Amino acid sequence: MATKTDNPFQSREVPIQSKLAAAWTSFMFLYVYVDLLGLYKPGMVDDILNGKVFTFEITETFAASALAATVLPTLMILLSATLPARANRVTNLVVATLLIPYMAFNLAGGEWLFYYGLGLAVELLVLAFILRSAWTWPRTSPASTDAAGRDAIPVALR
Repeated sequence: MATKTDNPFQSREVPIQSKLAAAWTSFMFLYVYVDLLGLYKPGMVDDILNGKVFTFEITETFAASALAATVLPTLMILLSATLPARANRVTNLVVATLLIPYMAFNLAGGEWLFYYGLGLAVELLVLAFILRSAWTWPRTSPASTDAAGRDAIPVALR
């Protein structure tokens, strides 16, 4: 029978900010790879060479819009690691919630529903993880904070 002391590995608590930054990083990789691997769809490169992506003309406005769509989750990696707790929680809840319908819109009218559906399903799982993590953000007890709301007891001593 194995006891707790038989485990040679330590498991440390990962800060919520790190979990959120890792989740946004995972989301960003998935988001980019779904588009990148979608280029292997027959006819896609020909359409791009002819100035179209799906039904959209490739213009500077299209390119700027595509970049803007990737900027938000990219910035969330940084913001999740650096914002103060309250702003971090709210920002993650708002951005993840707004991205859900946007991600679903990307599936509308498309072909290769299994491929894009799988990408959407995993993206939604990551966004659900982000929402759950932000929603259940650990609270400090009133005794462990001072009047200004700062930690009165150093983490190492708790």
